[in-house]
Amino acid sequence: MDDLVEDALDRDIPERRKRRSLWVEEPVGRPRMPDPVRVSAVRAVLVVSFTLIAAVVATLGAAGHSWIAAPATLAAIGSTVVATWAVLDVWITRQVWNQRNGVISSPSSAARALRRERRRERRRARRGTRGTGGARTLPGHRARVAS
Repeated sequence: MDDLVEDALDRDIPERRKRRSLWVEEPVGRPRMPDPVRVSAVRAVLVVSFTLIAAVVATLGAAGHSWIAAPATLAAIGSTVVATWAVLDVWITRQVWNQRNGVISSPSSAARALRRERRRERRRARRGTRGTGGARTLPGHRARVAS
């Protein structure tokens, strides 16, 4: 009887859940950018944002007939050239990083099948030479000549 009461009481009490930690790592869709590429991307964002601010100041200065319009226009033109280079720098850095570190690729199933077939052919050829009774030599090694 006591067991029935305890079971009934246990069913009414919700289970104590584990506390979730404050910092939870969640998988992301894309891997993190390499450090050199990320550095150049941050630099490009800063330069482009400065360029946009200079363009807005130049536009507002020209609309208000202010003295700041001429220097802001020159700054906007100059920073446009620098911003173009900064964006190209991101692209170039990304390409260089990919060339130096390569992309991890797995062989396609077609390449795997070709390698498997070549292996089978080599095994058949080896089995054929074993039956002749000749001394077997490893590839790249010369056979010993008895003197």
